[in-house]
Amino acid sequence: MYRKIMDFLENWKESKHRKPLILQGARQVGKTYSVLEFGRKYYENVAYFNFEMNPRLNKTFEENISPDYLIPILSHIAGQTIIKEKTLIIFDEIQLCERALISLKYFCEDAPDYHIIVAGSLLGVAVNRTKFSFPVGKVDMKTLYPMDLEEFMLAMGEETLVKQIRKSFETDTPLPSALHESAMQLYRKYLVVGGMPECVMKYTETQDYILVRYTQDTILASYLNDMSKYNTQNEIKKTRLTYDNITVQLSKKNTRFQYKLIKKGGRASEFENAIEWLCLSGIVSQVYRVEQIKKPLENYRDIDSFKIYVSDMGLLCAKKDLSPVDVLYMVDEINDFKGGMAENYVNVQLAVNGYHTYYWETDRGAEIDFIIQRDGKLIPIEVKSADNTRAKSLQIYMEAFKPEYAIRLSAKNFGFEDNKKIVPLYAAFCI
Repeated sequence: MYRKIMDFLENWKESKHRKPLILQGARQVGKTYSVLEFGRKYYENVAYFNFEMNPRLNKTFEENISPDYLIPILSHIAGQTIIKEKTLIIFDEIQLCERALISLKYFCEDAPDYHIIVAGSLLGVAVNRTKFSFPVGKVDMKTLYPMDLEEFMLAMGEETLVKQIRKSFETDTPLPSALHESAMQLYRKYLVVGGMPECVMKYTETQDYILVRYTQDTILASYLNDMSKYNTQNEIKKTRLTYDNITVQLSKKNTRFQYKLIKKGGRASEFENAIEWLCLSGIVSQVYRVEQIKKPLENYRDIDSFKIYVSDMGLLCAKKDLSPVDVLYMVDEINDFKGGMAENYVNVQLAVNGYHTYYWETDRGAEIDFIIQRDGKLIPIEVKSADNTRAKSLQIYMEAFKPEYAIRLSAKNFGFEDNKKIVPLYAAFCI
């Protein structure tokens, strides 16, 4: 299955300024598969080391972490000679060995010709919660997310449709109605299957939603296990409570996160560490409200007002125990959840494309779902789960801040009207 990360990895390999690469991301998003596949395609050999599967590896890094000392030992462990520029060295689950992480500094300074990629599911948690000495400035960093809808469509063999969608996005020209409907069906399938590579692979092979849901439940169980394994004792229950409550909050008309909905009388001081853990693990992301529409948006975020979205749509539906049929046909019984689900989906697509997302809200309740900086301009994005796109909020925003244009995502076909770029939900990956 094609992953966009491959293009990034190729550029990293050829860069004159290449440093050891840290690939972050939630568990099961495909980090190990991607780097092993990259090594197989672009290097003569791969030396792979997993600190979770082989805890004894840690001892190798205890005495000396200079490249001159490590390379002969690692070659012996791998059973093959590690050659500069021709061997890809992979350290997997590196959060379990602090010394291996520190060694990247010396590979950067003293042995830059060795190509090293390290991966870690809970690296952010480990670095934040223990006194890790992080090799600041000595590594390149990249986050891998679940597959977006474009990657899902390509896995489904829809390469021609993807090209047509991209062309329509660029030209604001409607797709033929049959293709538009076909793309909307793929969008709804993606909401159920999500972007976890194992789930996508099983769906493309079997078209069996029951098998996909079983796989999703297994991933969710591993997340709960991580909350217990890589967390302080008094934070475990709070983290689980918070994670369980996110899907509840996405069902509310106002999807802004409220501590009191986790438990009666809940406060920030009680649950902020739990939210931080979930964000650092890559399981969820926070989107803050901006108080002013000015650059840089980060300067104007309201730290007390935010929304929380989960990182994968399939896991969201599994956690909510939504029937695949209900999502595929968008039945009335899930009306309360449709808005939050569409917002979450769009946030996932924007995150994959590297955007830092924010939202905007007035005291009177007008709200813009996302504000992004695109091509140097601040662009508002309104999200509607259906094709009923009558809403005053976007008009209020445009009159107040006069953006160059706005983007409206809905079930409607492509177009451009009243300075609004009309984009179907399935084309969010084009933004």
